[in-house]
Order: sequence, then C-alpha cells, then structure tokens
Amino acid sequence: MATTDRVREILTWYGSDSPGTLTNLSRMLNAGTLGGSGKMVILPVDQGFEHGPARSFAPNPAGYDPRYHFQLALESGCSAYAAPLGFLEAGAREFAGQIPLILKVNNHDVLYEEKDPIQAITGSVKDALRLGCVGIGYTIYPGSTHRLDMYTKLRELAEEAKQSGLVVVVWSYPRGSGLSKEGETGIDVTAYAAHIAAQLGAHIVKVKLPSAHLEQAPAKKVYETEGVPVGTLAERVRHVVQSTFNGRRVVIFSGGPTVSDEQVYDEVRAIRDGGGFGSIIGRNSFQRKKPDALKFLGTIMGIYSGTQK
Repeated sequence: MATTDRVREILTWYGSDSPGTLTNLSRMLNAGTLGGSGKMVILPVDQGFEHGPARSFAPNPAGYDPRYHFQLALESGCSAYAAPLGFLEAGAREFAGQIPLILKVNNHDVLYEEKDPIQAITGSVKDALRLGCVGIGYTIYPGSTHRLDMYTKLRELAEEAKQSGLVVVVWSYPRGSGLSKEGETGIDVTAYAAHIAAQLGAHIVKVKLPSAHLEQAPAKKVYETEGVPVGTLAERVRHVVQSTFNGRRVVIFSGGPTVSDEQVYDEVRAIRDGGGFGSIIGRNSFQRKKPDALKFLGTIMGIYSGTQK
C-alpha cells in the first residue's frame, strides 16, 4: 500500500525517531481495513493474564487457543494484535508477517489485589524483536504509590525499544490509593495520564474513555475558570487528544467492560468526532463467537472510515 498523505503527516510528528521505528509505525497505520486513514483498531488479548482464563475465555471457548486471536485480528482487518509473551509465542511463527504484533512487556494478575498496583516485567525488547513485533506495550498506573518506579522502568524500556526500531505503546490507566474509583476515569485525571505517557516517550497512548468527573480540586478550578468544554464525550475525547501535545501523538481509547453494541458504537462515534485515533477492543470482541465478532468489529471500522454512520 502506498503511504497516504495522512500517514505521512502523522510520521512527521515523531521527528527524533529512527527510520526503523517510523517504518514499524507506518506498518501499523497502513495495516488492515483502516490502513492509510490515520485511524486504528487494535485487538488486545492480555485479559487472560490480567483477569484469569475462565473470566476471559469461557464466554467463547475458542479464545483459549492463542491462534484464535491471530485469526480474529486478521479476518476482521485489525491494525495490530497485542498480547503477552506466551500468547504471541504460540502463534508468531504460524502467522509471521501477516499482521503487526505488539508484545505486552508487563502484566498484573488478580490473585492478590493491591490498593496500589504495580506490574511485573514479563517480556523484553529482545523478545519483541525475536517474534517480529512492530512494538512493545507497557502499562503505567498514575495514582499508585508505585507509579514513579513504573515511569522509570518505562523510560528505560522505551529507550531500548527505540534504539531497536520498535514502536512504544503505553497503556496509561490511573489507579491506586491517590485516586477515588470515580476519579480513575475523571476527565482531568485521564488527560493528565495521557500527557504523562506522551512525556515518557510513547508513540501511541492508550487510555480509558473519560467521564465528566473532575477529581482534583486545583484542576477543577482551572477547568471551570477557563471554561474547558468537557460536557459531552466527544468534547472530553478532544481534550484528551489536545493534552497529548495538541494532537501530535496517536491516542486510542479502551473498549472497557461489556456493554450494549449501540453504546459501543456511540462511544466510537464520539472518539471519531472528538479527533481520537481509534479503539483498542478486547473482551467486547473476542468473547463473542467469531461471526458476531467480525460483524461487531466491521461496524466499528465502518464508523471510523465513514462508510457507516
């Protein structure tokens, strides 16, 4: 596929990066149904590690097989497939070169729930290169007492990844004793989390969709005094994108827990209208039987591409 003007524009935002990194970012932006549009839909399947296998795959037992997720990502036309080490190792050879891969290099389980979570390093840049990945994925928890350690480790991994020509994708999920439950998705906290990820060197930032809640009193005062528009979801998406270098970093939004299809489609429309770059949708897709998942993901991509309202 010839590189489009939109993809060329996006690549100019990453002026310090090597040709290798830009090539891998271009591979993601040119892959799948949305290739060349500047929009992305990524399939992430780290939920088995993060939530347990039964909670993740019992609704659709085909998902216990790692190869199923490669197939779903390919057949649906996803921009990339992201997973921990074991799942990628189980299918990387069989599906080599067929879809961009992102190795999730840190993970967390729910066998012991901490008030202030931290993730273990479960993969490496060398693993990502060995498996033919375009990039690494890393989660940070702004709001956790462990956040500074996570930022430090991310900086180290991002430096190594960039030296190796890989893309850095950061899951920035506010969580911990510094925040209320409602505050985890508050607009001020979500925008801050996205900004932190961009400052730490992320090429692609993944955050949850923000609510209208304002968590921090000093931030609330500024939002109200300056009249920052956050009343609608599209406005909140726009503000999060603005907070990542005035839209000069790719920001995608998490699909979250299972909700109705129409609610998901409304959220995708808000991401589109707010200038977001796409979605990363796991459970809402792979927990369905494949025909239903393909239809569901096809509708989402149609909304982003403009072929569906």
